[in-house]
Amino acid sequence: MISGLVTGLLTGRRSALKALAGLAGAAAVAPAALAVPSKSRRAPKPLDYADPHDNLYAFAKIYAGFDKPVIGAYHGVMYARLPGRRLMPLFNYVGTGILQAKFMEDGKLALKSRETGYFSDLRTGEILETWHNPLTDRTVEVYHFYNDVVGGRMGSEIPKFVMSTDPDAHTLMNEGTVFPDADGRYPFRLPFQFFGDDALLSWDYAHHYRNPVTPEGWPSYTCGPTVSPSEHFLFRVSRRELEDRDVPTARVVTGFSRLSEPWPFMRMGGTKFQDVTVFGRMHSHKGLAGYGDVPRQILDYVEKHAPEYLTLPTDWPIANARLDTWSTFASDVPPETPGYEWKRNAAAAKVRPPTGLGAKVATTGT
Repeated sequence: MISGLVTGLLTGRRSALKALAGLAGAAAVAPAALAVPSKSRRAPKPLDYADPHDNLYAFAKIYAGFDKPVIGAYHGVMYARLPGRRLMPLFNYVGTGILQAKFMEDGKLALKSRETGYFSDLRTGEILETWHNPLTDRTVEVYHFYNDVVGGRMGSEIPKFVMSTDPDAHTLMNEGTVFPDADGRYPFRLPFQFFGDDALLSWDYAHHYRNPVTPEGWPSYTCGPTVSPSEHFLFRVSRRELEDRDVPTARVVTGFSRLSEPWPFMRMGGTKFQDVTVFGRMHSHKGLAGYGDVPRQILDYVEKHAPEYLTLPTDWPIANARLDTWSTFASDVPPETPGYEWKRNAAAAKVRPPTGLGAKVATTGT
């Protein structure tokens, strides 16, 4: 429920908290301040799953939560798939997200989040600064993802994601499990399935758009002229908790998988491995309170290097400061080709990655 879910949907944490208390414009969120169930209880009011507004309410409680920010994490393994060969484990893919939802006066659902994304060592779990690519036999610097801040609104129809770098590329969320009405619109009715108290929900997106990390500008980082990342989420939540209006968020455990071309930092451009598929399978989860859903190694790293990513601005609504993963890379990492015209995204350029390859080179260029 973290990672590309937010950008795919909306683009169109302990010792560090004391130090964060003075941050202007941000809400430093200690575990005790996170969304928790109310002591009072009303009988659950069944949701009308044919009503887009009730679907928005349910989605907000699954994905984020009302009243206060909630913190979750994802973690798992990524593999390389080469035709005719066994899948090759590469590294772990891990990160955090702090999220909040709110219904606005116009009835639309507003969401905001800050997210981190890291690659860590398969054996030790340590977040990598360099990585030895077993396919190219080359050691490369790792690019860490920092999405600050991601936000937007959702209305009564299933979102269609339009990539700002490729306005002709449209992605319908949940294609294959949502269908148009007689007017050709896609009402925001989610493909819930119920088994006893288990509410199951799938959420998918499959992009295809022009690659901002172009072969002409970044020949060793590119994966070609286009990219086609997809992410797939399988949410499981208590139906009773979902429909309890006294609970501002819901405990969620998610299966999360991702397929794409090689990440730019892997530097597969121009090699015979440029077209391999990178596949990841991860756990993703968030609880009702505290940092218990963030693995200790990840939490320690974020607290040390990027504690502001454990907070959210108090403002509503929120505009996006960062973009998709390939666009942020192309904004943070200057082109390799001398004289190649480089237009940095102004909003992204103001938020430099605290660590990784992007932190080292983001100060160069204009």
